[in-house]
Order: sequence, then C-alpha cells, then structure tokens
Amino acid sequence: MYPEEIVLPMKEELTENGFSELLTAEDVESKLSEKGTTLVMINSVCGCSAGTARPGVLMAVQNAAHKPDNITTSFAGFDVEAVNKIREHLVPYPPSSPAIALFKDGNLVHMIERHMIEGRSAQMISENLISAFETHCN
Repeated sequence: MYPEEIVLPMKEELTENGFSELLTAEDVESKLSEKGTTLVMINSVCGCSAGTARPGVLMAVQNAAHKPDNITTSFAGFDVEAVNKIREHLVPYPPSSPAIALFKDGNLVHMIERHMIEGRSAQMISENLISAFETHCN
C-alpha cells in the first residue's frame, strides 16, 4: 500500500470536486447496483494519472452538458478491496490504473484504460468522456 501522505492529496483532488469515494467492496456493489449512470475513476500514483487522467475527468464533469448521476473514485494500491471489486465489473478489460469507467444501470458502457490515457492530454480525455456522457447520460 502507498503511504497516506502521498495518496491523500491525489484523492482530495477528486473528492474536493464532488467525487464520492468507493472504499469497500460493499460500497462498489451498492453504487453499481443503483439505476442510472456512475463514473468510476480508478486513481493512482502513476504520472499519467496526475498529469492527464484526473484533470481530464475533472474537465469532463465540470463542462459536460450531460453528466453521470454519480461520480466516484477509488485509489489503486490503497483502497485495495474496492479496486479489486471494481475490476470484477470491468472484465474483460485487464487491471489498469489509472482507468476510467462509465456504468449505466450497473453495466459497463465505456472504458478508458491506462494505455488510452498515456500520451494523451487532459483535453483529449475530457472530450472522450464528454462524448460518452452525451451517449449514455441523457
């Protein structure tokens, strides 16, 4: 597990902007069983997470006309139980962090894996998510 002093500021970047935390397997199951749309950001200490994923997700939820009903986050290597449960819902995608997933009525409808984040700007990630929101969050 990563040290709290490293993780907390990266968590707060999202939680201070309205993201709720998924900390346990029960949190994940409860949230994903709800009707509607849920965005899940698997946060990480990876440089691409800090550099583009978190800013891209924040841009998307702040600027989209259509937004998910729920915006959530869990931290890889820290919120281990929750991330493991989220990853069960991401099959057939392999474990990836950071990763961004959109669920509708508990079903995965859009996935952005780490390899789709690396080398892309926050603006590109935001545009990808806004397009997914327009399709699934209306």
